[in-house]
Amino acid sequence: MDSVFDVLYQKYHQDLYRFLFYMVKNKELAEDLVQEVYIRVLKAYDRFEGNSSEKTWLFSIAKNVAIDHFRKQKGWKRWLIDKMDFSATQISDDVPLPEEIAQQREEIKLIYQCLDECTMDQKMVIILRYIHELSISETAESLTWTESKVKTTQHRAIKTLRKKMEDLDKEVMPSGKIEIK
Repeated sequence: MDSVFDVLYQKYHQDLYRFLFYMVKNKELAEDLVQEVYIRVLKAYDRFEGNSSEKTWLFSIAKNVAIDHFRKQKGWKRWLIDKMDFSATQISDDVPLPEEIAQQREEIKLIYQCLDECTMDQKMVIILRYIHELSISETAESLTWTESKVKTTQHRAIKTLRKKMEDLDKEVMPSGKIEIK
């Protein structure tokens, strides 16, 4: 079990940490929640049947840990909104020009700010699909949803993000246009 756990840790630790960090926006809390994920993995690994990939199984556990955490919070929606600080977000790219990097940073910062307008379900789908690059089926498996629900939630999240970004863009530059693909 130790070697299996070590492999899981090496392969997926950063992905789990990032997922939980994007959910709670607090480094120490995300680290604590990742530890809770691993505790649950150790307790449940003997029941893992391999019907899904280890990665989707781990994200499913991480999703449940995050939901459990928020349920324990008094006024968790307000707490979550207060914790959404995207000013520390950075982009690491090997080749782009400095002005491209600055533009990407601003666009990503804007997207993260606009995530506040999404529901918790929409945030989870956006994070899993676009930050962790899971497929629709992997996302559905991780969230224990149908693929149809993932697609619908993703569509609504993108629509919400696009609307909010356009509204913000009009406030800054009335003639500008931001495109989300």
